[in-house]
Amino acid sequence: MEAALKETKANTSEVTGADLLISALEKENVEVIFGYPGGAVLPIYDKLYDSKILHVLPRHEQGGIHAAEGYARISGKPGVVIATSGPGATNIITGIADAMMDSLPLVVFTGQVATGVIGTDAFQEADILGITTPITKYNYQIRDIKDIPRIIKEAFYIATSGRPGPVVIDFPKDLAAGVSAEPVEEEIYLPGYQPTTEPNFLQVRKLSEAVSRAKRPVILAGAGILHAKASSVLKEFAEQQNLHVVHTLLGLGGFPANHELFLGMAGMHGCYAANMALYNCDLLINIGARFDDRLTGNLKHFAPKATVAHIDIDPAEIGKNVPTQIPVVGDAGEALRQLLRVGASPPQQEEWKETLAAWKKDFPYHYENSEVLKPQKVMELLYEKTAGEAIVVTDVGQHQMWAAQYYQLQQADRWVTSGGLGTMGFGLPASIGAQLADPTACVVAVLGDGGFQMSTQELAVIAEFKLPIKIAILNNKALGMVRQWQEIFYKERYSHSKNPVQPSFVKLAEAYGIRGFEINSEAEAHLVLNEVLHDKEPVLLDFRVDGAENVYPMIAPGKGIHEMVGVKK
Repeated sequence: MEAALKETKANTSEVTGADLLISALEKENVEVIFGYPGGAVLPIYDKLYDSKILHVLPRHEQGGIHAAEGYARISGKPGVVIATSGPGATNIITGIADAMMDSLPLVVFTGQVATGVIGTDAFQEADILGITTPITKYNYQIRDIKDIPRIIKEAFYIATSGRPGPVVIDFPKDLAAGVSAEPVEEEIYLPGYQPTTEPNFLQVRKLSEAVSRAKRPVILAGAGILHAKASSVLKEFAEQQNLHVVHTLLGLGGFPANHELFLGMAGMHGCYAANMALYNCDLLINIGARFDDRLTGNLKHFAPKATVAHIDIDPAEIGKNVPTQIPVVGDAGEALRQLLRVGASPPQQEEWKETLAAWKKDFPYHYENSEVLKPQKVMELLYEKTAGEAIVVTDVGQHQMWAAQYYQLQQADRWVTSGGLGTMGFGLPASIGAQLADPTACVVAVLGDGGFQMSTQELAVIAEFKLPIKIAILNNKALGMVRQWQEIFYKERYSHSKNPVQPSFVKLAEAYGIRGFEINSEAEAHLVLNEVLHDKEPVLLDFRVDGAENVYPMIAPGKGIHEMVGVKK
């Protein structure tokens, strides 16, 4: 009897919670983890030591989660993050909120103190479930080792299905180190989570009929087009029905910028043709955009003459901000494919097409040339010298808007920016994730001097992995967008928005073994960009641009989308 018991024990496969975690990540085909070790996650890191999954050590946890966002945005796969308990976990809160706002799939593991001391204010304890509940798609805390494979499988499914978003898994240290018999993997069964992907055909047909009747139709395409991998079918539908397309900031690249049906970006700093199209249309077809305030301006004046159709996989977005007459819940790509199959007669809109063409021709983006290097010129040069094929990653501020305006994206999944949360410090680490997601791409990180200084430590990661990122700083020695608002709305009272004291960004780059250039003129910009853009090495470019330049057009707070200032014929 005793011998039989010993044999049974020997045949039982015992594993630790950390073993189960690494095994589950490998089954999900995770290629890279962005993580920072600490006491509560040491059992996990001990198992990572032997794993073949690439681990990237950011120099700050927030840099790690922004890198994971960049990776998710370009690869389409969930970004995976590990942080230790307490301050490690709280340092990634901004990134979680950023991913939630911009619908980016992340699976985030936070270390936690041992289960026996949870709730006692133990060393480096934080209530990560309470903190992250409002800013995650879902969150878990591991309470039983046997649940680990199931929870991780569910987390990846939830993060990537329906409307993508971040999922947090809080991992107590004793469960990561604890031993258990390897559990049997179960199928995912989430009866309370069943996202609708197949649109209601009757609603699709209703939309198709509205298109045929319209005299002034326009498509508003958001990031939902990109998440659904529906760029090509959007183009096919727009061409079939001869419909013009307007993009949101996050939707850029979902429709080719050089296409004759493309009007441009809409919103607070959008172009005249796009904004006026939204104001004057009689049918607005929103595909995967959430009608945020920076797009709509004063809601009283947003598409006031239009029947509004809204295609979105998240039913909570439909009718949330703008009354919607034709709701279509489902995957954007599938809805567009159904519209193509219906094949309705294209609308009669000759006068509308002529009006849109005139707006587009007569009111382009503009700026005044001078001897001082203009930030808009830098973006035009970057576009020209990369042939529009680079992955463009931005931080947040004036430079972000100039990049959106002047870099004419022709392809999907080449644009990485922080939209909903507007997170300064996002750009540099996000470019790391973007480059790891597409190692052969030319990645250009367009940054402001303010945001760059929030994450300069991530230069170490770029140097360590020899990532050939081109860091283009539009340096106006100010928090440019804050300064612009203070100039326009606060009587030029520049309260703490100018940065007269800076380090030498070139020397800072060189301290990490990265080449740097200070550029003060258009002629220098031509020479340096010709030299470095196609190198397989990282480089930092400190463009000293006109510090008085503002972003125009602009819609002031409280104004309608048609009430733009800074428009010049």
